[in-house]
Amino acid sequence: MSYKKWFEKHSLKHRQIVEKLSHLSDEELIEYFDYESLKTNEPDFCPLFAKNKRCHDIKELNCYLCGCPNFIFDDDGLEEIEGKKLFSRCAIKSSSGKTIETKNGYHLDCSNCTVPHKKSYIKKVFSRSWKEMMSK
Repeated sequence: MSYKKWFEKHSLKHRQIVEKLSHLSDEELIEYFDYESLKTNEPDFCPLFAKNKRCHDIKELNCYLCGCPNFIFDDDGLEEIEGKKLFSRCAIKSSSGKTIETKNGYHLDCSNCTVPHKKSYIKKVFSRSWKEMMSK
C-alpha cells in the first residue's frame, strides 16, 4: 500500500472514531486512544491489535498520532540518493529514526522513536482533525 493510500484510509478511520466520541473532552479523547483502550474498543483500528503487538515498545503507548506529523513522505520520491529514491524522512531528524534501504529505494524506519506517542506531545499539537495535525 502506498503512503498516500494509507494516509487517506487512516484519516478516515481516525475521523470516524473522533466523530463517534464528539461528546468527550479533548483529554478524554486522548485517553481513549491509549493502546489498551483502543485495542479493546476499536479492534479494527490497527492490524497489530489482532496479534497483540505494539508498533513501538513503550509502556504508555498512545495511538492518537498513529502516523507522525514529523513523517514526511512522497510516493514519487523526495529526492535521489545514490541512484535510488528517498520516499520518506523525519522533519525533526530524530536520532531514534533510521533510513532503511529496500529494493525500490530508501524509507524511514521510525519504530524506535516514541515522540508522537506520548500524551505530552499529543497535547502540544492536538486537533480533533488528524489531517490538520499531519499537515503541520
